[in-house]
Amino acid sequence: MAANLGVHRNLTMLLDFYELTMSNGYLTKGIGDKVVVFDMFFRNIPDSGGFAIFAGLEQLISYLKAMTFTGEDIEYLREKKIFDERFLQYLRDFKFVCDVWAFAEGTPVFPNEPMVVVRGPIIQAQLIETMLLLSINHQSLIATKANRIHRAAQGRPIMEFGSRRAQGYDAAIYGARAAYIGGCISTSCTLADREFGIPAVGTMAHSWVQIFDSEYEAFEYYARLYPDNCILLVDTYNVITSGIPNAIKIFDEVLTPMGHRPKAVRIDSGDIAYLSKRARVILDEAGYPDVKIVATNSLDEYIIRDLLVQGAAVDAFGVGEKLITSKSEPVFGGVYKLVAALGQDGEYIPKIKLSETVEKITTPGFKKAYRFFDRKTGKAIADYITHHDEVIDLASPVTLFDPDAIWKRQKISDFEVSELLIPIFTGGKCVYTSPPLYDIQTYCLAQIDRLWDEVKRFERPHRYYVDLSLKLWKTKQRLLLENSH
Repeated sequence: MAANLGVHRNLTMLLDFYELTMSNGYLTKGIGDKVVVFDMFFRNIPDSGGFAIFAGLEQLISYLKAMTFTGEDIEYLREKKIFDERFLQYLRDFKFVCDVWAFAEGTPVFPNEPMVVVRGPIIQAQLIETMLLLSINHQSLIATKANRIHRAAQGRPIMEFGSRRAQGYDAAIYGARAAYIGGCISTSCTLADREFGIPAVGTMAHSWVQIFDSEYEAFEYYARLYPDNCILLVDTYNVITSGIPNAIKIFDEVLTPMGHRPKAVRIDSGDIAYLSKRARVILDEAGYPDVKIVATNSLDEYIIRDLLVQGAAVDAFGVGEKLITSKSEPVFGGVYKLVAALGQDGEYIPKIKLSETVEKITTPGFKKAYRFFDRKTGKAIADYITHHDEVIDLASPVTLFDPDAIWKRQKISDFEVSELLIPIFTGGKCVYTSPPLYDIQTYCLAQIDRLWDEVKRFERPHRYYVDLSLKLWKTKQRLLLENSH
């Protein structure tokens, strides 16, 4: 059901205009069918973290399956009076034929490794650039932020409450999906529940309390209406002198006689650490040690971490705008670059992009990506990028080296290897079935557990290495020399 959400609209024309002008040029030049390879990767981890989370693949798959240029699309382009009729006919007859490989959704990822690889005719590989980047960048950003918040909570549930602050309705819906992958247990977004099966939660706003003649009356009616899920918002007037006392009266006078136990109280303003500790004492003394305390109010991983350091008696957190917009760093920065072209002899010719900005220099070639794990600890050692036709000898030690500081070397022998890039499309046919969202989340959290704690620090995390094989490193050095002027 989730895959259908993105194809209610034809999004084929959601592309940058230069993709069309270039593709028109490729065709008129006679190289439109030239087979090339593009990599999608990113350069910097949001919030200076130790890793990011790959997400958005299911929506990319839906887009690629549905690519169709309509008659209206063709007429719009014809009216621009810059496109060759042969190109317009090509678009009218468009059929996706590329090969696509990608990391599994939920995989922890690191800078400069190819998370998505596309091989096919250059026109097609070029035309999918915008939607590929849009799908992966957005959800990877939100999944990464959500996981930071999830880890800060130290096992306490995180609920995604950001729909009303998201950057548009698609961002709210797919942001909820990404947040769930990153570790959130639920969402306030009803449509995300319907489409993706993410549990939708919600109780009341302050307006509910305000519209009644008294806070007690507001709580009473709500408790009678929803006795199995009674969560009361206690900060409309005063948490300690009004909200908590009235909640306890409702628990005593309404829920208990009905044979129900209250679920929680929610605090949405004020000094959460102080108020939650006071509220916990009052609830416990009243005989409600099982009633949870939920905190909301512009939270993020740093505030949550500080609240827990201060001993806040909070059992769960609802996090809104700072999660759904990744407010601290709202751009993921993934890029899509040409890295190889198929030569006349059937060999792939590596291509490189140079720049005076060193971090913008690309790693050339049609590649594979692997992750090494220590057999004894089960922890990830490093990622390893090779030419597509290289073979790793699992029976022999492998020497890893930092591609930016080649004297930093490590020989590993007792390891296991996971190939990270898996086939998604072959010849334009989808050969991959996206797993249920719950399974993606489970996989994501399990893979993060395989990272060393030092990589998961919020401040100055240990750098996880993405190393190149010696053959690939030599290819890059050769092209650097050949193309520098």
